[in-house]
Amino acid sequence: MATTNQPPDTPDTPVPPPPASDAERVARLRPAYQAELADGIARFFEPRRTDCPWCGARQLRRRLHTKDHLQRKPGTFTLDQCRDCGHTFQNPQLSAAGLDFYYRDFYDGLYAEKIGGALDSDAARERNRDRATAMRRHARPKRWLDVGTAGGDFCLAAREALPGTTFDGLDIGAHVLGAQQSGRIERAYQGFLPDLADELAGQYDAVSMFHCLEHTTDPKAQLAAVHTVLRPGGHLIIEVPNPESPFGRLFGRYWLPWFQPQHQHFVTMRNLRRALTELGFTVVATDREESHIPVDFTALVGLYVLRLLPFRDEPWLPRPPGRLGTAVTKTVFWAGIPFCFPMYALDRLLAPLIRRSRFSNAFRVIARREE
Repeated sequence: MATTNQPPDTPDTPVPPPPASDAERVARLRPAYQAELADGIARFFEPRRTDCPWCGARQLRRRLHTKDHLQRKPGTFTLDQCRDCGHTFQNPQLSAAGLDFYYRDFYDGLYAEKIGGALDSDAARERNRDRATAMRRHARPKRWLDVGTAGGDFCLAAREALPGTTFDGLDIGAHVLGAQQSGRIERAYQGFLPDLADELAGQYDAVSMFHCLEHTTDPKAQLAAVHTVLRPGGHLIIEVPNPESPFGRLFGRYWLPWFQPQHQHFVTMRNLRRALTELGFTVVATDREESHIPVDFTALVGLYVLRLLPFRDEPWLPRPPGRLGTAVTKTVFWAGIPFCFPMYALDRLLAPLIRRSRFSNAFRVIARREE
């Protein structure tokens, strides 16, 4: 009997579906967002304060009134400033529901790839290496907790300057778990630092908070929690936007560090130093030069272009723009992009001067927890 050599029957291997396009992802998210917004947005805000959350004074003035230009989520946002201590804060502040709504699909989800690319640029990596080097001038920590670590980009870059240091990360988003899985950090903690402080008490030689404190609803509670998790002699390195930069007044709603609605509190260097001293820290270094991020002029034009876009296809907007609306929006967007290039060059050209002036858009403080 004749036989033939045939491969054995094998089940068909399923072919994974192609990745969803942005339009498809938006369409999937739109029903849930529209159902959530059907009840309005009042629950996304706490009651308006009549006193300063930093010093308690009741001498407040309005500093800024704006909208969400980046994502165009609904709502208007106000920053008030205390006339007594200079603290600037969002008023009314986002509630827990508001934090969930306005942060969702920004650092993760729909916008994750775009934001992640910006955080993982060559300039960002160089900035992270510089931060680790700044700490190395004062200490060689064995265990370091990076608060607001996101995907662990700082920890990955910092190993070059501190190869003997173990880095852990803490963040409220799920991306901190991915940072652990990828090996960027040793341990991942998902949640808020004040809630985890007792569990982590005295375990770390260093804590970092890079552009994290301004996102928190109670910055003083965050600083107290840092004091708890640090060992005596441990160091805190912190960077925040500089609310005293004249660019904040000159550029108004188009000054990127205002970053509404995500940024809740803007602490001055004087207030931060005083608060750390009261907690039992000694400030060992301050800096406005290395912490400056040369982006002010580029972002000024970029945010204005985003504001001019007539139609956006976002799931929190009630309907898609259609073909004509999409075409008009793309035309406006690409017409505005060329104006960003000279602003980018201006940012780089003026950076050496701005870093050494009060126009610097950020500042850094390093403090040691005393015995």
